[in-house]
Amino acid sequence: MFTLGFDVGSSSIKAALFDTEKGIAVSQSTYPETEMPMIAVKAGWAEQDPGMWWDAVKNATRDILSRSSVDPADIRAIGISYQMHGLVVVDKNQNVLRPSIIWCDSRAVAIGERAFDSIGHERCLQRMLNSPGNFTASKLRWIKESEPELFAKIDKFMLPGDFIAMKMTSESRTTMSGLSEGILWDFVANAVSDTVLSQYQIEKNLVADLVPTFGDQGELASSAAKELGLKAGTRVTYRAGDQPNNAFSLNVLEPGQVASTAGTSGVVYGISDAIKYDPETRVNTFAHVNHSKEKNRFGILLCINGTGISYSWIRRLTGNSVSYSDMNTLASEAPVGSKGLRFLNFGNGAERMLVNRDPGASLEHLNFNIHGRAETVRSVLEGVAFSFKYGIDVMEELDMKASEINAGHANMFLSPVFTKTLATLAGTTINMYDTDGSVGAARAAAVGAGIYESFKEAFTNLRRITTVEPDREKADTYLAAYSDWLDILNSKLKSEG
Repeated sequence: MFTLGFDVGSSSIKAALFDTEKGIAVSQSTYPETEMPMIAVKAGWAEQDPGMWWDAVKNATRDILSRSSVDPADIRAIGISYQMHGLVVVDKNQNVLRPSIIWCDSRAVAIGERAFDSIGHERCLQRMLNSPGNFTASKLRWIKESEPELFAKIDKFMLPGDFIAMKMTSESRTTMSGLSEGILWDFVANAVSDTVLSQYQIEKNLVADLVPTFGDQGELASSAAKELGLKAGTRVTYRAGDQPNNAFSLNVLEPGQVASTAGTSGVVYGISDAIKYDPETRVNTFAHVNHSKEKNRFGILLCINGTGISYSWIRRLTGNSVSYSDMNTLASEAPVGSKGLRFLNFGNGAERMLVNRDPGASLEHLNFNIHGRAETVRSVLEGVAFSFKYGIDVMEELDMKASEINAGHANMFLSPVFTKTLATLAGTTINMYDTDGSVGAARAAAVGAGIYESFKEAFTNLRRITTVEPDREKADTYLAAYSDWLDILNSKLKSEG
């Protein structure tokens, strides 16, 4: 018995064929091999053609089927993970009306700020747990203001994962978790936010029908089944945004557990059962995949822009002649603290956790006589780990204390220097697993289909690759280096005013 999982990103679509009896992925595919293009008509804009995502889903599915001997009739369910905060709008015939305004598009910032002021900061934070900000609701309002003729044709708006599910099932549906990431869910009323809809003058009938995160979300239509090479009637039983899904894939479901990623940007995503919000909106709070009216499970999300991109930057300075593995080895040759060299990794735009300030990236205390390649590379890894520590401290202000950190064995978590620094400063164990977003979506589809009767059963065969413990002996050295880095950061933030 098998399930299919899809991870719909802005760079590529990943797919996984999951054997539910063995609890492992038996085939995986990524399409396309090069990054999917973005449309940037103006500075700060970022759009993609949703049809391109669907084509990539079809190609990834065909690739998986061609490389496996699995009969499509044995695939019992489908799960979908997707890039968060995007907006897709369709007419009554389910035709896409314009390119999707995706997660990294910033055109609606001013609209969100006006709404935050108009509704009232306290009311927004108490009921939606976030500012409307540059999220999906604000992007929809931008269309209403800027493209009114097109807005009048909208039958439903949805998130990227809702669009893929619609293409599969011919049904326009969404989830409470998805609406919460669009700042369209009122946690006090436990319903779609009339406050936000009224503020933006958006009719409630534009909201797609609600379905559970796990469970029956529709069946594969005959036309879609033909395009995908799958069996008509196969059920879609799960969808969630990429960060909640990444947390699920790592079995992060209960308060105190933390999931983390360190790709181009970095994410710390912790689970809480308390209704908490950050008055400075340095972090965002969404409904986690297992949140319900009866049982609070919130995902507190912190994003760090300058993470893996910092490491790729220092690699480019070498002419790309050194592999990341070689760089990790090189960094290990320098001592903890990089002989006083400090790196600020905030060179990829304004940082939300710094209250949208942008102190930039810099190397501090550089001495030509004592700092070489090893110290420089290590200082970059330490600087990124320091920024994670800074973010975790912000989360702890909201009573989100990390009992452990879970991550996929990929990207910067492949670096022993990075993981040891982070584990020591956070004072917690880091567990790394053999999984990714598409595998997580496939595992979740099995839960939604009732193949697994519990989350515990679903993760029976999740393979932990390695565990990193804090360095107790050198903890003071790590903390001294972090304290120095923090002093530099605070000085720069203070000079900005």
